[in-house]
Amino acid sequence: MKKVATFEIDYLQYLDNEGVPISDELPSFAKDSDLLRQLYFDMNLLRAFDAKAYAMQRTGKMGTYPASLGQEAIGIGYGSVMKKEDVLVPYYRSTGGLLQHGVTMTEILTYWGGDERGSAFKNAPEDLPIAVPIATQCLNAAGVATAIKLRNQPRAVVTEIGEGGTSKGDFYEAINVAGIWKLGVLFVVNNNQWAISVPSEIQTATQTYAQKAIAAGIPCLQVDGNDILAVREASDIALKRARKGEGATLIEYISYRLCDHTTADDASRYRDDKEVKQAWKNEPILRLRKYLQSLDIWSEADEETMSLEITNQVNQAVEEFSKMPKPEPVEMIDYIYAELPEIYQDQREELLKGGA
Repeated sequence: MKKVATFEIDYLQYLDNEGVPISDELPSFAKDSDLLRQLYFDMNLLRAFDAKAYAMQRTGKMGTYPASLGQEAIGIGYGSVMKKEDVLVPYYRSTGGLLQHGVTMTEILTYWGGDERGSAFKNAPEDLPIAVPIATQCLNAAGVATAIKLRNQPRAVVTEIGEGGTSKGDFYEAINVAGIWKLGVLFVVNNNQWAISVPSEIQTATQTYAQKAIAAGIPCLQVDGNDILAVREASDIALKRARKGEGATLIEYISYRLCDHTTADDASRYRDDKEVKQAWKNEPILRLRKYLQSLDIWSEADEETMSLEITNQVNQAVEEFSKMPKPEPVEMIDYIYAELPEIYQDQREELLKGGA
């Protein structure tokens, strides 16, 4: 018997849990004070926005909401290296990436408030709407990347999925076609350890989620998803490959969901408190703050100033959302068909009259 192929999965990390570099070979941007401070601000903004959205849901001002607590480095990391002309195909926990790509907090609140006008992103008009169905966004991303390739455009597509979603057929079909056609997609796998209430050990028999890309012939990598330096660097390399027409990349970012799956979930029913407390010691924001302090580019005064600015930005977005006129009931019919079928005409008339 002879071996016909062998495979390895590389792991990327620059900062340990205390924010201390584990290698002298840091990315070139690791000493860029302005960039690092901005990344820290953006992660804190995402966390504060999530907290406000949770509070709004709890007080009946929104429907459900999925936070990114403990996973902020992923969306902020890959989003920070996306270009304006790149396309984001998000899933429900891609808030960080959306914000980085120009989508406003008001638009995101509008969407989760049940108003589809929130999907009309003013600053990112070609980004796709948030996908709640599991893994369908991966196929959409492959479709967008196919159009970009046919147009011979130097653009990249990013799509994000939770580790549980990689068990779906849509995911496998998407990475398969991306490998065959060399599509410029970055498949971001947010391995936050819990697919709602299902842990990884009963989700898959593979050693890593990254290796699922091997069967599709796609380069893959596992990254410490709580290390913003590693997330940003790995994402940047993958997106540059995509724009050059060198094909797709799949990156598994290991993080931990410190919150409920959504506001409709209660994670205390299936997770051990000790596990969660340990995960808090590894969270990404504190890690980056310690690194900034080690470079002497962050202080308590900076923290206070940042907190005030973030509070003002979030409150302004909430105010804009609360002042938006509510959509008319008839709109749920008007924007489905180019020409409304006759069968729905009576229903539309009832809605116009204010009937149920």
